[in-house]
Amino acid sequence: MQFPDVGRLWQTVTYFEALPVVACIQRTLGLNPPPATVMPQGELLMDLTQPAPVALWGALDDVVMGGMSRSELVPDPSGARFEGTVTTQNNGGFASIRTRNLEPPLNLADATGLALRVRGDGKRYKLLLRDSSSWDTLAYGAEFDTQPATWITVKIPFANLVPVFRAKTVPTAPPINLRQVVSLQIMLSKFAYDGQINPTFQPGDFRLQIATISTYRDDPSPAL
Repeated sequence: MQFPDVGRLWQTVTYFEALPVVACIQRTLGLNPPPATVMPQGELLMDLTQPAPVALWGALDDVVMGGMSRSELVPDPSGARFEGTVTTQNNGGFASIRTRNLEPPLNLADATGLALRVRGDGKRYKLLLRDSSSWDTLAYGAEFDTQPATWITVKIPFANLVPVFRAKTVPTAPPINLRQVVSLQIMLSKFAYDGQINPTFQPGDFRLQIATISTYRDDPSPAL
């Protein structure tokens, strides 16, 4: 059994302000990263072919629970690359990227869902949204599949989002508050939900290229 990377764990919890006492000290000393701000342009929320939106994201891997996986979001003119190595060592098994809390939160109430323009590796990933600024809180997730080395547009209806906490579904949770979406997260995990295994998961290297994240809206059905 290997020891967890304490340096990476500390970097993660300070970047995401996960420890209230440490976050308070950081704010007092002016050490906090600037708030993550998204400037929607029509339906486009994030153009990840540009450096500025890429800087809103940080790695959030299983190091927070003692694991050894490692990931990053690498700038790329054709679409930022979520890439790294995922391993089940030390009871780990996931890698992810997450935005810091967005200020102001996104109001997505008028949209049907999110559309991601991605080029993957054939693996199944998760998209997670949160409507709370707390660190370890309920998320609303959906899985999506990718095709190896092929650009596709993945549409995720908000109606399909499942409330989850640490990969366990929470059937009694209220629907997500779409008027206050505080953060986004993209994850590769060994697990789907409630102990089920991701059928495409394999330990080792992975890569998911992300060009844009947009909202979309379905036209209402015509009146009869």
